[in-house]
Amino acid sequence: MNAIGAIKLSIDTATMVWKMYLEDLTDAEMLKRPCPGCNHINWQLGHLIVSENEMLGWAGGPVVPLPDGFKERYTNDTAASDDPKTFCTKAELLKVFEQQRAATLAGLEKVSEADLDKPTGIEWAPTVATLYSLQGGHYLMHAGQWAVVRRMQGRKPLF
Repeated sequence: MNAIGAIKLSIDTATMVWKMYLEDLTDAEMLKRPCPGCNHINWQLGHLIVSENEMLGWAGGPVVPLPDGFKERYTNDTAASDDPKTFCTKAELLKVFEQQRAATLAGLEKVSEADLDKPTGIEWAPTVATLYSLQGGHYLMHAGQWAVVRRMQGRKPLF
């Protein structure tokens, strides 16, 4: 397996894990917070999609336009809201995610091994490889909170 294959594997594995955490959650449960001051799952997933869209652009990949108003629904200013009308439904979020992820993986397929080492000028993601690798890791950073919300709703651990 080459580096591109390893990055894709890590993205796909992370996606499998976090989707299992969300699979049986309702829209109402997606608005639960793991503790006061934390962001709810709906906002976190929207934030992840917006971030992936931006990072793919920084990596020089194909950027798909997000739906009108999507980015504005998932800003630091909306993070404190618990109003379901402010946010997309779970189904809408997953649809936008699938479109964005397809673009991310298409971009990764077009990157050469040499391109992975190209500098980005970003301190926390110094290479194109780092930006692509973050597409698995960033979701898993948040997924730990989703496991807590699941337990708060009385669900058994998945792993």
